Amino acid sequence: MAEPITQINTLLAPRFLFRFATPLKRYQQPKPKKKAKPGAKPKGVFDLELDESYRLPDLAALDGFTPVGERRFADVRLAWAPEGLVLQVEVTGKSQPVWCRDGRLEDSDGVQLWIDTRATHNVHRATKFCSRFGVLPSGGGSSATEAIIDQMLINRARENARPVRARLLQAGAKVTKDGYLLKAYLPSAALDGYDPEQHTRLGFTYAVVDRELGTQTFANGASFPYDEDPSCWATLELDGA
Repeated sequence: MAEPITQINTLLAPRFLFRFATPLKRYQQPKPKKKAKPGAKPKGVFDLELDESYRLPDLAALDGFTPVGERRFADVRLAWAPEGLVLQVEVTGKSQPVWCRDGRLEDSDGVQLWIDTRATHNVHRATKFCSRFGVLPSGGGSSATEAIIDQMLINRARENARPVRARLLQAGAKVTKDGYLLKAYLPSAALDGYDPEQHTRLGFTYAVVDRELGTQTFANGASFPYDEDPSCWATLELDGA
């Protein structure tokens, strides 16, 4: 009886052979499960709930059983609205506490986002329409336990995106015993060139970074310079735009 294949040898990561495009669902505020109590304070970004219909596809599954295959430990969901983008990330399977440092976004546990509001995939250096953000479940505030969201530079960018005021970005998180639930809101004012009426496609990729579990990526993995090259990103088509 033949033994099952445990690993496939390949010169290139299978994801590299495809140009990905996937629909991005428009955000709809869910109906409240129960009537709010009089005087109750709003929860802010945690009121933004994304159900399973907003989950991004697992493109990295194509790299399974290859030397560049990744461990999948994060549920990543994203939605668009005329006002901006809504992100929800849930990480499970951790046995160690999260490691987050305000001054070290790139090395911390959390998620990094790359967004191109012009979806230009035939260039290898980021333009002013390309933005990068880091979102951490902890490390902020006076007690270093609050979520952090901030703009990050893209290496070798032809032109940097317009600086974003930190107060425009919103993030919240709940750290659990085996991971965390992280939510973020990126308003249109923080995304240079974001105009769903005129441009209905976004270039996009993400990396969920975890010192214990590894790195989970979207359109291309560590074999390619996805952190600086827009041609390595996927296309998100704004559904209903």
